[in-house]
Amino acid sequence: MTHALTEPPGTLSASDTAPEAARPGSLLPHLLRQRRAVLFNGELDDDSGMEIIAALHLLADEDPHQDIHVWINSPGGSVPMMLAIADTIEVIPCDVATIAFGWAASAGQFVLSAGTPGKRLVLPHAKVLLHQGSSGIGGTAADVELQADDLRQVRDTVLGRIAALTGRTYAQVFEDSLRDRWFSAQQAIDYGLADAVVTAPGQLLAPRPQAAGISMEGQHA
Repeated sequence: MTHALTEPPGTLSASDTAPEAARPGSLLPHLLRQRRAVLFNGELDDDSGMEIIAALHLLADEDPHQDIHVWINSPGGSVPMMLAIADTIEVIPCDVATIAFGWAASAGQFVLSAGTPGKRLVLPHAKVLLHQGSSGIGGTAADVELQADDLRQVRDTVLGRIAALTGRTYAQVFEDSLRDRWFSAQQAIDYGLADAVVTAPGQLLAPRPQAAGISMEGQHA
């Protein structure tokens, strides 16, 4: 019979003390950020939203002239975080290329469309979903009225922004988003949600940083 090795209570394991970039699950984002790419993967919540916003600001501070690439594969999520990411893209000085991978739905679609014009990209078989978000309403009659007013304001803000980003009228976006509307890559481009289909790996990442060389000038064997 074999016995598993155990550690005394309170002992820190290697994973507890390892640098963040070396821990499982954190290496890939670290490597991508070296190539100025940020992952927006899965449902958007407060934690993932702030990670995306922090990465955008840090990369913009590192080099305000080189593009940042946001890789999107998301079913949607938090409206406040979605708007905060779009606001961040507007504020930072460098261009932000947004790229839809498997799907960009709801908040994912919004962030895709909020990228720098001309740099909003979709993979050939990606899907994009446009719809109006939903939220539960409850409480007293007064509470319901206040919540309904707030939801209408948020809806108008989001749909107005989508209209501006796509070149469509608010009325058309409102009508088109009353039910789930799915777009293929080319349909998303035709509607104005994106600009082009990805055709080359160089559209997904910043160029690989040049390794610092050692100058031998003026030295002799």
